[in-house]
Amino acid sequence: MARLRPARTCRALNSQSWARYSLKKPKKNYIRALPHTSLLIFDMGTRNGSYDLKMTLNAEQPIQLRSNSLEAARQVANKYLETVIPMGYHFKVLVYPHSVIREHKMATGAGADRISQGMSNAFGRPVSVAARLRLGQPVFAINTSSKNRQHVLEAFRRASSKLSGTYKAKVVAS
Repeated sequence: MARLRPARTCRALNSQSWARYSLKKPKKNYIRALPHTSLLIFDMGTRNGSYDLKMTLNAEQPIQLRSNSLEAARQVANKYLETVIPMGYHFKVLVYPHSVIREHKMATGAGADRISQGMSNAFGRPVSVAARLRLGQPVFAINTSSKNRQHVLEAFRRASSKLSGTYKAKVVAS
């Protein structure tokens, strides 16, 4: 079974984003088959409630996050909020993973040098999708009442432990 490469191999924004995928003009695609995204749910909690506090989790550096790490962070934050303040929050994922990550899989073991020769500048196959974040861009937003501020901070702390890079919680005027 093939494993997922560590996040350090694809979190830097040092290359061009490959995101061209079109259903209307399939011959113009850079990507023939788009990898599936792990992140499928973007709105959680009670959408139309009376909330007086809005907090966001902002990136403190430009970074690229794969969809599986965003999904893990979403799950851990939402699970915590469901247990401590059920029906008392609205949680929204603000980024969408659309950038395609390519990987050139190399053969390992005895005789692998003969198999891998002649492909020094190989383009690679699409393996996953990622969201590209700018400096200060919000990743998650939570609306709730002011008395639940500490719970939101704890949810953001748990979520940021699942993501590469550093993040900071910020209160937004609502």
